[in-house]
Amino acid sequence: MKEKIIDIKNLHSQVEDIQILKGLNLEINKGEIHVIMGPNGAGKSTLANVLMGHPKHNIIEGEIIFNDKNINDLAVDKRAKEGLFLSFQYPEEIPGVTVENFLRTSKSAISNEKQGIFAFRKILKEKMNLLEMDESYAGRYLNQGFSGGEKKKNEILQMTILQPKLAILDETDSGLDVDAIRIVSKGVKAYSSDQNAILVITHYNKILDYLEPDFVHILVDGKIVKTGGSELAKKIEEKGYEEFRTDFS
Repeated sequence: MKEKIIDIKNLHSQVEDIQILKGLNLEINKGEIHVIMGPNGAGKSTLANVLMGHPKHNIIEGEIIFNDKNINDLAVDKRAKEGLFLSFQYPEEIPGVTVENFLRTSKSAISNEKQGIFAFRKILKEKMNLLEMDESYAGRYLNQGFSGGEKKKNEILQMTILQPKLAILDETDSGLDVDAIRIVSKGVKAYSSDQNAILVITHYNKILDYLEPDFVHILVDGKIVKTGGSELAKKIEEKGYEEFRTDFS
């Protein structure tokens, strides 16, 4: 029997009195890759932000059970220490902080173990090589002057370094060309194991060809209205979301 990592029960959320999630249910087990797709405004990025504890997103009903613990009221940094990770759709630039220093400090904070410079640098180089990133990026300021593809690769680099229990990837493939999608997918697959899980939020089919997800969920108007396999994504590519809106209504 698979071990459950997260159990989202009847989740309702709002931002500034506007309700966005309206009774969302989702279970994810160790070793699984889940994909969420849906039209614009359905609540996909909201779900990612609520799971990570964004202060503007208020839970008004329901529960998030992560590793058998209710994390509804847990602060963002505490959720990260518990093993949650969010890859941002629009990564921020942080001038004055190098990629290497940011990652080493983050790893120390998450693991509560000091990271030796030389040992950490060896691991960092291995992970960067996997993502076909030039080693010079380690000395550059975080995301400053990075292309869209470089920023997304850097998010996956963070994931592979921090080794979370559940990685939430919010449109990591957005704006990437085919080669970049392949490389990012390779990093995600290398991270994936029977001890963690991945939740991918995407508009596109291409990354699914590489990731081969266990489940695809369709999110419409704040609820998951359909769950299936990769065939669901292909159906959306051909016909759009109208059928699922009709089913939901």
